[in-house]
Amino acid sequence: MTYILGLSAYYHDSAAALVEDGTIVAAAQEERFSRRKHDARFPAHAIRSCLETRGIRLADVDQVVFYDKPLVKFERLLETYLAYAPRGFRSFVAAMPVWLQDKLYLKKTLKRELATLAGMKEQALPPLLFTEHHQAHAASAFYPSPFSEAAVLCLDGVGEWATTSAWLGEDNHLKALWEIDFPHSLGLLYSAFTYYAGFRVNSGEYKLMGLAPYGEPRHVDLILDRLLDLKTDGTFRLDMDYFNYCTGLTMTNGRFHDLFGAPPRTPEAPITRHHMDIAASIQKVTEEVVLRLGRTLQAETGAAQLCLAGGVALNCVANGELLRAGVFEDIWVQPAAGDAGGALGAALVVWHEFHDGERVVAHGDAMAGAYLGPRFSTTEAAQSLEAMGAVAEAMDDGELLPRVAALLAEGAVVGWFQGPMEFGPRALGGRSILGDPRSPRMQSVMNLKIKYRESFRPFAPAVLAERVGEWFELDRASPYMLFVAPVAAARRLAAPEDGESAGLERLKLARSTIPAVTHVDFSARVQTVHEHTNPRFYRLLQAFETHTGCPVLVNTSFNVRGEPIVGSPRDAYRCFMGTEMDYLVVEGLLLAKTDQPPLEEDATWRQTLEPD
Repeated sequence: MTYILGLSAYYHDSAAALVEDGTIVAAAQEERFSRRKHDARFPAHAIRSCLETRGIRLADVDQVVFYDKPLVKFERLLETYLAYAPRGFRSFVAAMPVWLQDKLYLKKTLKRELATLAGMKEQALPPLLFTEHHQAHAASAFYPSPFSEAAVLCLDGVGEWATTSAWLGEDNHLKALWEIDFPHSLGLLYSAFTYYAGFRVNSGEYKLMGLAPYGEPRHVDLILDRLLDLKTDGTFRLDMDYFNYCTGLTMTNGRFHDLFGAPPRTPEAPITRHHMDIAASIQKVTEEVVLRLGRTLQAETGAAQLCLAGGVALNCVANGELLRAGVFEDIWVQPAAGDAGGALGAALVVWHEFHDGERVVAHGDAMAGAYLGPRFSTTEAAQSLEAMGAVAEAMDDGELLPRVAALLAEGAVVGWFQGPMEFGPRALGGRSILGDPRSPRMQSVMNLKIKYRESFRPFAPAVLAERVGEWFELDRASPYMLFVAPVAAARRLAAPEDGESAGLERLKLARSTIPAVTHVDFSARVQTVHEHTNPRFYRLLQAFETHTGCPVLVNTSFNVRGEPIVGSPRDAYRCFMGTEMDYLVVEGLLLAKTDQPPLEEDATWRQTLEPD
């Protein structure tokens, strides 16, 4: 057996992934164990979890590989500060101590942490290797995909130097084609508008995407005239006079604010029509850039398929537009497209490039539905819940699933914790909160009383894979919730004219027979549920369809705003008791809120969470 352990850490979303003879056997993000959202620290808990999955020790691993080359990144940092001197002095002073104490000597830091974790001497550790950042992204996109040959496009903020890169994947090899380098970055451009709209960079981009349909893209021409020099082939350059991320501690500057006629929105301040139009405009520009790049890459390679990774690949609206444009016959997106997925990509680089190993793909792709994290037996869950004083009823699935389906049909909100934990930012039926999509109140109830987040944020539908075409304008699988598609015309309602409502008031207009998952532009971020990857969630959807005639459920991540997705039965119960969820399912256990004693833990736990 050849075991390769991939790591990402110290920048965003630390993670670990374990590959065994080319098969992805485990992957997890550190935040799920540490309970610190976007935790960037050394992923000690995630490493332990991955090793425990196969019952091995670190000494049994053949290579450990890191997803980034820190010395090259440090070179970029220094060159940037020199190019913009003296304007970058404050940022330089803030960054240098961290680099000189930790990141510059990352090999030494990683060896020290690994030795401490394993109780080994550093000289006894497995060999430590490094890949390039975009190489890891490209590997995470192509090697687990179902395609034997595909073009690969990676789009993110920045790696070492690259912000956009193009590749060609053939069998077990990846060939680099071209790249766009820092500071010209589509990811950082989108993050600049995220910051300007008052959301948190590196986590609020989802909010900006969700806000976009409420506005009008009034500023597209202004962005293209002043901020972004976009070529016909999709390549681009930013006018750095409007941005502050090279030289300061913010994303945008006064010139940017003057261009759009207002300072950045203060977090938690009211969202105005201006912010909605800003969101709509940058979303439209992003879609156009992605579309042009896709067309160029297809023309250059002749590839029929495309793979995507990098943080921008999580923009499921842009993905949907590219898919519907028909540039490629099919598109596959890595579900952990951001930095967490870099750990997996780095391990796959070593397997294919270092070992010249064969590709292993099963059931459509090699990601096992992204269910790659730890799982708990009903016995383990019962012991954990009993220790917290929880009152649970044990049932077999023949009784439990119809019961849960009936509760959902009655309007209950159900926490759903079962099977392996998902890898990536989306809950896919392993650590989910579920509701009835037919309810016109469900979106506001779940946003305001369960998730404690902004009312405008849409929820995703989980649908039986074989029913997707009956409910959405989508003709293929979307198991990772990474494509937005219109709700099928037959399911839409003749809604009142939007002119009668403006902005967030449009939320009150029911647009389909599944209003809880229909966004204001009739779109939905679709997850197709497949029996071979998540049989239990699949059977629950079948039970709900039997009860209601609807094979769709609201599926949102099992967490509240500012908290990572729950990782253990203890996390699930704590979140359940701290919100207005009605029921909780943990493996074969059903818990009703009305049966639970008061939780002895600090009831103010939500107040300590970081904002999104």
